[in-house]
Amino acid sequence: MSRFNRRGGGELKAPTKMTDTNLLTMITICVFVAMYIFAVLFLKKGFLKPQTFFNILNANAALIILACGMSLVMITGGIDISVGGVTALVSMSCAVYLDHKGGSLLMAVLMAVGIGLAFGIVQGYLVAYLEIQPFIVTLAGMFFARGATTIVYNKPFNVANEDFVKLKATRILIPYLGTYNKRGKYIPAYIEIGVIVAIALAILLFVLLKWAKPGRNFYAVGGNRQSALMLGVNVKRTIFFSHLICGLMAGIGGFVYFMHVGSGSPQHASGAEMNAIASSIIGGTMLTGGVGNIIGTVFGVLSLALIQNIVSSAGLDDAWWTGITVAGMLCIFLVVQSIIIARRKKANAAAAKQ
Repeated sequence: MSRFNRRGGGELKAPTKMTDTNLLTMITICVFVAMYIFAVLFLKKGFLKPQTFFNILNANAALIILACGMSLVMITGGIDISVGGVTALVSMSCAVYLDHKGGSLLMAVLMAVGIGLAFGIVQGYLVAYLEIQPFIVTLAGMFFARGATTIVYNKPFNVANEDFVKLKATRILIPYLGTYNKRGKYIPAYIEIGVIVAIALAILLFVLLKWAKPGRNFYAVGGNRQSALMLGVNVKRTIFFSHLICGLMAGIGGFVYFMHVGSGSPQHASGAEMNAIASSIIGGTMLTGGVGNIIGTVFGVLSLALIQNIVSSAGLDDAWWTGITVAGMLCIFLVVQSIIIARRKKANAAAAKQ
């Protein structure tokens, strides 16, 4: 029997159940907002200034790109721990090319993209078609990238290329959100070019996962590979493309990182792969695959950066305090994910009995 609304306008629809992906994303966004409100109310050391938020974006634009690529691989049930090494290799290669070889910015960008694609193609092929464990493949990729970085140049140095220096110094002003200093001079708020690149790539990946057929294939493969095969999904090709896109994102993220730091060093992006994985998990991407959201990943990066700023502003400048708070935050989100996984298994078992 059909149900109609009181105005007689048509059939009432049952309320749509929130998916695990959307639920985890909402939790991440709420946690970030709550932490920022806490910082504003109790710390007040610059958190009221819009530029503080923009500085978080400026400092973490490259990590947003890396984490988005990482989320894509994790959604398919894989992992890629080479992204930090690729970032270091890209920044060092571009630095040497621009400063020592007198190269052009365009060729440096193409070099960064090429390095990322090369890692994505090789690692994707080994994981997808030779069926080698992604952790082992990307671990080898990480060691190779770090070693190659030292081979390219083994000492840190700042880049003096004029075109690059101008590009690095470019700021995109945000109107009406500036502040006045103690002398009464207005200082406009700004973001770096890398932030625009990161946001654009995040939007593209969000659209890919939300509405494109390849995006649905990523979720299908991560959820159940056997079921995906029965539905006609090319599982190997999907896994290959997830690593290819992650490699591409690592290459682009490496250049964005290079634009932010303006130097080359074998120690660059140390731990970036762990931060990318942590940000993805905090953002709601499950290690088991099949669940994840790019918006959640972006807020995962912002939450990770914000908790570090809060710890520093609270006067706990020792590095181990930051590590403890990040570990605690990660554990909380892993527990939440475990609860959701258990709930989903229970619901599937109940549905199977009916």
